[in-house]
Amino acid sequence: MNRGARNHDVLAILVGGGPAPGINSVIASATIEAINSGLQVVGIRDGYRWLAEGDTSHVVPLTIEDVSRIHFTGGSILRTSRTNPARDQATLERVVKALYLLNVRYLICIGGDDTTYGASRIAEMTRGRIGVATVPKTIDNDLPLPENAPAFGFETARTVGAAIIEALMEDARTTGRWYLAISMGRKSGSLALGMCRSAGATLAVIPEEFSGDKFDLQLVVDTAVGAIIKRRASGRDNGVAVIAEGIVERLDQNALPSNSTFQRDAYGHLHIADIPLGMLLRDKVREELAALAIDATVVPKDIGYELRCAKPLPFDVEYTRTLGYGAVRYLLNGGSGALIAITGGHVTPVTLEELCDPATGRIRVRMVDTRAEAYQVARSYMIRLEPEDLEEPQLSHLAAHTNLSAEAFKAKFLPSVTATVQPK
Repeated sequence: MNRGARNHDVLAILVGGGPAPGINSVIASATIEAINSGLQVVGIRDGYRWLAEGDTSHVVPLTIEDVSRIHFTGGSILRTSRTNPARDQATLERVVKALYLLNVRYLICIGGDDTTYGASRIAEMTRGRIGVATVPKTIDNDLPLPENAPAFGFETARTVGAAIIEALMEDARTTGRWYLAISMGRKSGSLALGMCRSAGATLAVIPEEFSGDKFDLQLVVDTAVGAIIKRRASGRDNGVAVIAEGIVERLDQNALPSNSTFQRDAYGHLHIADIPLGMLLRDKVREELAALAIDATVVPKDIGYELRCAKPLPFDVEYTRTLGYGAVRYLLNGGSGALIAITGGHVTPVTLEELCDPATGRIRVRMVDTRAEAYQVARSYMIRLEPEDLEEPQLSHLAAHTNLSAEAFKAKFLPSVTATVQPK
């Protein structure tokens, strides 16, 4: 038994935010290590949801027998929710009081940036009475982990997503159509770019490519239309464009359907799933193609929910077992208020203060670095209009596949070409 643990100390585990492959592996490894160290372990169901109401009844004891074979399963045996435990001071106080009533000495929160933010407020308020550690998970891969390490679940999501993209590419070749595949990724385009690069899709469109706080939907439409024209000019009438859903948060909302209610979740995020981005882009792309006298079939396809509860790859199983073990060791060694990461094969606690944006007090979001070679390689293999395509002789060659003159073609597509990051 660890000298820092007493056999009546309780370690609680909860899951917040969207599902990600590997959650159950964290739960399993943390439970096993905690019990072997002399702790009692309980799972808190539905994230912070019931704690935020002061309800302590949605708690289940966890044993080694309960968790010994769950590490290779998808989903979360404890379920999850997006409840914000720190939406106001009264809610935070109810959460902390509920944890005290459960005799919780240690708390492991499995989640993304919002769950981590909630954990940081609990750690701050309890001042060491409850040791708090967070384990980073998100298929969006947007947590600022050291050494640019992936968040757990991302590698599995990318692999499963790439397989879907490959199937769409084959269908596109077989039927002579275009797919607009909308990928999850609230802020970062990492998942969209990763799936595109892994599958060899025609192109990816991510928010990091556009400058400024907001940009016009027409730039996205023309980027897709330009790719369709360039493919046709090379003798191909099909393709798959992977588009990160996070572009919605950067668009002028006047461009979105008037019947959209723009609901927001407990953390104030726009509920992107309620916005029919795929159909909106499909309709706009079809209109543009018709105006250019181009006959093409364009079909939207959302990719995301299929990825979140997929069976984790061995990479994510191994990764998450180390994270769960590391979280328990960190807490029993007297730590609190950190996110558990792995650098160079070693468990590395990162303080929540290091992760926060001083301006907002919220966890920083890691975006795709468009200056890095990883992005440049992906971009170099895409089929999309580039500045040299708007110069002769390529300009006239492309314009000939539309009803536009060379000058009109350049005038139309120059804004979308110059609005995005250019390859080095």
